[in-house]
Amino acid sequence: MITILQFVGGFVLLLFGAEFLVRGAVSLARRLNVSPMIIGMTIVAYGTTSPELVVSLQAAIDKLPGISVGNVVGSNIANILLILGASAVIYPIVVQPKTLYRDASVMMGSALLFTALALSGTIERWQGVLMIAALVAFSLYAFRAERKRGKANDPGDLAEELADEFKDPPQPTWLSVLSIVGGVAAVVAGARLLVGAAVVTARYFGVGEEVIGLTIVAVGTSLPELATAVVAAIRRHSEVAVGNIMGAGIYNLLAIMGLVSAVAPIPVPPQILVFDLWFMLAVTAMLLAFLLIRNGLSRPVGGLFLAGFVAYTALQYYGVDKVMAGKEVPHEEQLVRTQKAN
Repeated sequence: MITILQFVGGFVLLLFGAEFLVRGAVSLARRLNVSPMIIGMTIVAYGTTSPELVVSLQAAIDKLPGISVGNVVGSNIANILLILGASAVIYPIVVQPKTLYRDASVMMGSALLFTALALSGTIERWQGVLMIAALVAFSLYAFRAERKRGKANDPGDLAEELADEFKDPPQPTWLSVLSIVGGVAAVVAGARLLVGAAVVTARYFGVGEEVIGLTIVAVGTSLPELATAVVAAIRRHSEVAVGNIMGAGIYNLLAIMGLVSAVAPIPVPPQILVFDLWFMLAVTAMLLAFLLIRNGLSRPVGGLFLAGFVAYTALQYYGVDKVMAGKEVPHEEQLVRTQKAN
């Protein structure tokens, strides 16, 4: 009964928090003369990825690398296949490719960098610092470039360009900030309730550590992004939805794993090395191909993404053991590696 109440309470907090978060972020974008894409990649993305950070840090402290790393990799997969897929089914996503080239390159580059560092089997402290530095540099560059673009445009042209994105009257700045802070607090609290209930349920049925991290925990911590993206899709703010997911993907890999591994080296479980990292790279490349070549995601493509996520989840529970045949490291040996790394 308590677990059911956790699920219900978590969903309520997520939905209401996401609505306040999107309203506040879009209104603040208008006040600051910054596009919805950048707001989605900073305030919204950083706020909604807080659950991933909290869960991965706690898992690392508890010496559960399968949950710590699996949460990040699984969240990126869920963000693309589940969240953008659901958003596209609700309302087709349309973007301007020229506004995505820079951020798409960084998103793919982050995935490649993380994969390259993880292939050694352990992400070391200095590598974590490197990832954090890369994120800080990109964030500063993106914000300054967007501000420069806004100042270079004629105010009338800029207002006309953003007219469709800002149909509602702008809120006062203090109210926008309050909406964002309250929204972030609500989605984080809701995610923690849902993840707690999911982990208790999964462990009751004896599901493995990596599978928990890659599926239940990853989806649970991605629910803020899901709620935010769905609300953005309903309100026809396509750029906010895409910017949120792209920013969250970059932040998950560079900031969360950067911070976690800077605290203590993180061993990467064999299953994730052999299968899930490469699957993450594949779906990231597929997403960027649709956005840059097809100018967005249609409803059929959204349905395809959702079907892919269902297949991936089923494979985790029923088929990865076959993929890992002959490559799985015994639990005792993995435990020794974890203890040595820490």
